[in-house]
Amino acid sequence: MRQSILVASLCLIGSAALATPAEDALEARHGLMKMISMEMGTLAGMAKGEVDYDETAASAAAKNLMALAQYDAPKLFIEGTSSDDMEGSDALPAIWSDTEDFAARYASFATATDGIDQEVMGGQGNLGPVLQKLGSTCSECHKPYRADR
Repeated sequence: MRQSILVASLCLIGSAALATPAEDALEARHGLMKMISMEMGTLAGMAKGEVDYDETAASAAAKNLMALAQYDAPKLFIEGTSSDDMEGSDALPAIWSDTEDFAARYASFATATDGIDQEVMGGQGNLGPVLQKLGSTCSECHKPYRADR
């Protein structure tokens, strides 16, 4: 039994070592976007009344979004990781045609998160405006740079 666990572990380690920088970047992008989506989902669930408003949880989700927005995500969009280059990528080639605009659009998401940990406090009614502000910055980047699913 121990031998089979050891062999399986070594196989996993070996396969991880075979990942290319492009595959690593894509995986990291997916992870970052998934975390953003989860925190947005927490706030959206409360805003819609699907989940009871919980000020502590709303503030925690907002703080997480603020932290995630500070990550230098554009560095994860390396050449060769567009939807034309890799299966599973939603990144349109337009990202590499205008990297400055792409970076500026992502930076606007970071700006939009400024202070949201305080903005979500005080009741369910405060969540809608925060979500609209964040959602519009997401949409402004997704429209030109993300492939439709």
